Amino acid sequence: MPKDGGPIESGIGASPKRREDVRFLTGTGNYTDDINLRGQAYVHFLRSDMAHGRINSIDTTAASAMPGVVRVFTGADFEGVGSIPCGWQITDKHGEVMQEPAHPVLAQGKVRYVGDAIAAVVADTAEQARDAAEAIELDMEELPAVIDMKEAVKDGATKVHDDLTSNLCYDWGFVEENKPAVEEAFANAAHVTTLELVNNRLIANPMEPRVAVGDFNRATGDSTLYTTSQNPHVIRLLMGAFVLGIPEHKLRVIAPDVGGGFGTKIFHYAEEAFCTFAAKALNRAVKWTSSRSEAFISDAHGRDHVSTIQLALDADNNFTALRTDTYANMGAYLSTFAPSVPTWLHGTLMAGNYKTPLIYVNVKAVFTNTVPVDAYRGAGRPEATYQLERVIDKAALELGVDPVALRRQNFITEFPYATPVAVEYDTGDYNATMDKLEEIADFAGFAARRSASEAKGKVRGLGVNCYIEACGIAPSNLVGQLGARAGLYESATVRVNATGGLVVMTGSHSHGQGHETSFPQVIAEMIGIDESMVEIVHGDTANTPMGMGTYGSRSLAVGGSAMVRATEKIIAKAKKIAAHILEASDADIELKDGQFSVAGTDKSLAWGDVTLAAYVPHNYPLEDIEPGLEETAFYDPANFTYPSGAYACEVELDPETGKVSIERFAAADDFGNVVNPMIVEGQVHGGIGQGIGQALLEAAVYNEDGQLLSASYMDYAMPRADDLPFYQVDHSCQTPCTHNPLGVKGCGEAGAIGSPPAVVNAVVDALRSMGKDITHVDMPLSPARVWSAMNE
Repeated sequence: MPKDGGPIESGIGASPKRREDVRFLTGTGNYTDDINLRGQAYVHFLRSDMAHGRINSIDTTAASAMPGVVRVFTGADFEGVGSIPCGWQITDKHGEVMQEPAHPVLAQGKVRYVGDAIAAVVADTAEQARDAAEAIELDMEELPAVIDMKEAVKDGATKVHDDLTSNLCYDWGFVEENKPAVEEAFANAAHVTTLELVNNRLIANPMEPRVAVGDFNRATGDSTLYTTSQNPHVIRLLMGAFVLGIPEHKLRVIAPDVGGGFGTKIFHYAEEAFCTFAAKALNRAVKWTSSRSEAFISDAHGRDHVSTIQLALDADNNFTALRTDTYANMGAYLSTFAPSVPTWLHGTLMAGNYKTPLIYVNVKAVFTNTVPVDAYRGAGRPEATYQLERVIDKAALELGVDPVALRRQNFITEFPYATPVAVEYDTGDYNATMDKLEEIADFAGFAARRSASEAKGKVRGLGVNCYIEACGIAPSNLVGQLGARAGLYESATVRVNATGGLVVMTGSHSHGQGHETSFPQVIAEMIGIDESMVEIVHGDTANTPMGMGTYGSRSLAVGGSAMVRATEKIIAKAKKIAAHILEASDADIELKDGQFSVAGTDKSLAWGDVTLAAYVPHNYPLEDIEPGLEETAFYDPANFTYPSGAYACEVELDPETGKVSIERFAAADDFGNVVNPMIVEGQVHGGIGQGIGQALLEAAVYNEDGQLLSASYMDYAMPRADDLPFYQVDHSCQTPCTHNPLGVKGCGEAGAIGSPPAVVNAVVDALRSMGKDITHVDMPLSPARVWSAMNE
C-alpha cells in the first residue's frame, strides 16, 4: 500500500499488467488445439441438415472403405452408454419434476435439430474423416419442425420427444403463494403498465472454438480428455459418472488455456464424451476441432425468451406489484444448467433495485427443434433486468414522469433487504450509483448534445437503467433443495515451497478473467511478499482440488475466498513455527510485510526463514508441529453477492435509414472491494460490448422449417470496434459484501446485464423526440426494424 496517498503499486487495489498476456500476445499460449498426441486420429461429425427427422437407415459401408478411415461410429455404438446429463432439476408449480428426455451422444432413431450429430468418422487425417462422412448414406424421413414456443405447447402439436407427454418441460411459478395477493394488488392499482417483449436468441462466439482430444492409456486403464472447458472437474464428474461410467480416479480432464467462453464452455457436450469413448475403443488418441460454421449449430445458444410483464403502481407512483409470464426456449435437449437459467437465475432477480412488495413470476420452458439453449453471459439476470427496466421506462412514459425520478422513488434504501422473491440483498447504495452516473454521463449537457445532433440531421436519445445481479451462486445446501445436482463451493490448495514461493492450486478456471494476475495480488498482500512469488495452477483435475469451475461471476468471491481460507491456515501454522524459533507465544506473533515479529519487541524472522524451517525442522519440536506448509480449504458461500449499478446510453438515429449509432455510454457499478481495477474495467468493457451487440446487431433466427438463417458471420452480425464508443466507467461506489472474507462482488457479467435496456431505452427516447408515439421496439434494433418503427 502507498504511504504517500499515491497510486497503489501492488497488492489489493493495484493494477499490475496481466502476467498471462505475455504468452497470449507472443503466440506461446497452450490451447487445446495446440495439443497433438502421438498417433492421434481425427473425427468428423456428420450432422443433420433436418430440424426434425426419423432415421430409417444409415449405411456406412462406403465410408468405412475410404482411405485413412479407422472406424465409423453411429448411435448403435452408444446403446448402453449413458445420456448426456442435465445438472439441474426444476420442480414446477404443481410439485411435479420437469420432463427430462434422454440426450444420446449420437442420434438414436431421430434427429431433433439442425446440427444434431448422426454419425462420427474417425480417420488418420481431418480431411479423410470429412470426405468419408460425405460418403455415408442416410435414409431419413423429414418430420414437421417445432419452432414457435407458443405453438409448441398447444394441444396436438408435434412432439420433439415422442416419449414425453408434451413439449412443455416445466411450468414454474414463483413465488406461488404470492399469486393471490399479486392479483389483488393489480385489481386495486391506480395504474398498470403492460409490455410484451422478446429477449433475442444469441450465439456466444468465443474467439476459440470448442476442441476435444481424447486419449487412453492401455497400460493403466486411464482416460484423459483435453477440452475447452470452464470447469474441468464438473466435466469429469458428469462424463465419467453419468455417461461413460469411468471412475473419477481413472479419468483426467485438462482444460489448458481457453480463449473465451461467455458461458458456452461451461457445459458437458457430446463431442467430449465421444472423443473419450472413441479413444478407448480404438486405443488411439482422437481429436475434434470445431469449425466456426459447426459452432453455430452445435454450441449452446443463449437467451431466447418471450415475455409479458406488468407493473402495478399506486396513485403516488409507488410500485405495488409485478408479474411476468415467460416462454423460455430449451431447444431440443436439456443442456447442463439450462433449466435453472429462466427460473432460479431469473425469477429471483425480478425485484431488481426496487422495493416492490409483491412479485409473481411464471416460466414455461419449452422443447423445440433448435440447438439447446443454456447460460450466456449473465444467465437469467440480463433477461430479468431487461424486462424490469423496460417496463419501468414505459410506465414513466405513460405517467409523464422522469424515468430517473421514478426509479429513485422506488429504490431500496435500507439493507439488508429481503425481497419477495426469496433472496436477501446484504448491501448496496443505489442512489449513490445513480448520482455517480449522472456525473460521469453528464446529464446536464445532454440538451446541448441533442441540439448538436439535430443540426447534423440526426436524432439523439438518452436511455438510463439500473441493474442488480446475484452472482457467486450459493450456498450448496440451498441450491441442492432448488434442484442443483452438484455443490457450488470452491476449493484451493496452497503449497509453500521451502524458499518461500507459493503454488496455489484452484478449482476455479480462467478463460480470460486474469486469475493469474489478480489471485496472486490477494495472497501476496496477506503475507506481504512480492506477487511474483505466487503461482496459480488451474485447469487440470489431476493437480487441483475438486472445484466447480468458473461461471456466474464466482471466481474471486468463491474461489478467491477458498484461497484466503487456505492461506489463513498457512499463516497460522507459520506463526507457530516462528513462535518456537523466536521463543514466544504464537498469539504474540505478527506477520507484516513478509516479516514475522514478536509484538512489542525487535525480534523478527523473514517469511523465507520460516518457510525454510518448515521443511528443515531443526528449531521446533516435531511432536507439536509436523513439517511442511501445505493447506487446503473449501469455501461454500453463505449467500449470493449482489453487484449493482446504473448505466446510461446516448444514441444517434439517422431518420432516413433507421441506423443507430452509440455515441456515449457510461457505467457506474458497485462491485464491493476491487482487487485489480484495470481487470475490472476490462470486464465491464467486454460485457457492455456484448450487451450492445445484443441490443443492436445479434440474433439467431430460425425459419419455420428449423433452418438457422443466421448460421455464419455473413448473417449473424457481431459488434466491431467501430460499433462501440469509448466508455465512461466508474466503480468507486463500493459497498463491500458482508459475507465473504474479501468483501468482493462479481464483475464479469455486469456489463452484459445492464447495457441492453439502456440502449433500447435510448432508442425509444430518440424516436419519441421525433413525435412518434412509440414505447417499445424489440431487439436487435437493426436499421430495418427502427426504420419500420419510425414509418408505421
